[in-house]
Amino acid sequence: MGHIGDMRYLTRVRELWRSSHALVAIPVGLVVVITVVDIHSPETIHLGPLLVVAPAITASFGGPRTTGLIGALAVGAQVLIAVLHGGLATANHIAQIVALAILSIFIVFVCFVRDRRKEELAQVRSVSEAAQRALLRPLPHRLGPLHLACSYLAAEREARIGGDLYAVTHADHRARLIIADVRGKGLGAIGQAAMLLGAFQEASHHHPTLPALAEALDGSVRRYHAQFPEADEEALEHFVTALLLEIPDHGPMARMIDCGHPPPLLIHRGQVTEVVSPHPAPPLGLHALRPEAYVSYPFTFQAGDTLLLYTDGVLEARDPNRDFYPLQERVGLWTRSSPEALVQRIRRDLLTHCSGALGDDAAIVALRHAHEPRTAV
Repeated sequence: MGHIGDMRYLTRVRELWRSSHALVAIPVGLVVVITVVDIHSPETIHLGPLLVVAPAITASFGGPRTTGLIGALAVGAQVLIAVLHGGLATANHIAQIVALAILSIFIVFVCFVRDRRKEELAQVRSVSEAAQRALLRPLPHRLGPLHLACSYLAAEREARIGGDLYAVTHADHRARLIIADVRGKGLGAIGQAAMLLGAFQEASHHHPTLPALAEALDGSVRRYHAQFPEADEEALEHFVTALLLEIPDHGPMARMIDCGHPPPLLIHRGQVTEVVSPHPAPPLGLHALRPEAYVSYPFTFQAGDTLLLYTDGVLEARDPNRDFYPLQERVGLWTRSSPEALVQRIRRDLLTHCSGALGDDAAIVALRHAHEPRTAV
């Protein structure tokens, strides 16, 4: 398989090499045509300045070296025109030669900067993708009685990573799931997202109730920010909206704690409704401002039902008319979809709605309650 992959890569490189070198015929042909026409034109007509088109076109498909060679060819052609069309020593031809040389050098410089920028972006994408794979691992397709699917869309295209997160654990015949949105987006939110994911993975196995788990996560967020001295008004802006779920392997009752997060959508017998907790809690990191105990909200989640979790980047996506994405309305069209199909349909429709330009990171998780529980492999 490795040998086949290497052969495909070499074939692709060879095709790119051939295509780029075939395109070189265009600027070379332009240089030849302009030179011949200028030499055979009256001395009052000067077509030499058009030679700058050749290196400019080359920069669109070639690198600095190829562009420099075409620029040198154009300057040489300009010198030939001067020799055969009025004399090399004339002020007009000298000015044209110098101007063409300067413009060609400038085009080569721009081409060099562009290629360096592409290399840097490629490195950023490679590092960010590796970081996201390590930080935000895909959810298992099957966990206990649940079928799961997820999708992540980063607002920063170059980084491809941000502050939305989701994770799931399974122990003691129950699944616990978190979906959260760290304030901010892009690389600046990675540290806090990584901390919260680690805290959830560990704390969910040590706290018997969902309120105790929420209390532990709130403490982790506050301790994390205590490490960074900031003004009081700035500290109040650091928080995490989160939704915590607990779903038993057996029984139709699930529990939820909503910490300032958008409510999930429940698909039951073709109907889509919001699951709104009557006891909402403040976002994680701000519980000290409202120190009453966390209260979990029980709701019915039975075999055949689908639950859709999402972050506010989905709801806040706008179309060219500045209208928000109508998530609940769209989900109502796809109530019979599997979790995988539902997530992919929302993803495609969301990107179409906002023309591919999300204003904030967006995460989507769908889970369906199956009839028979099974542990994920």
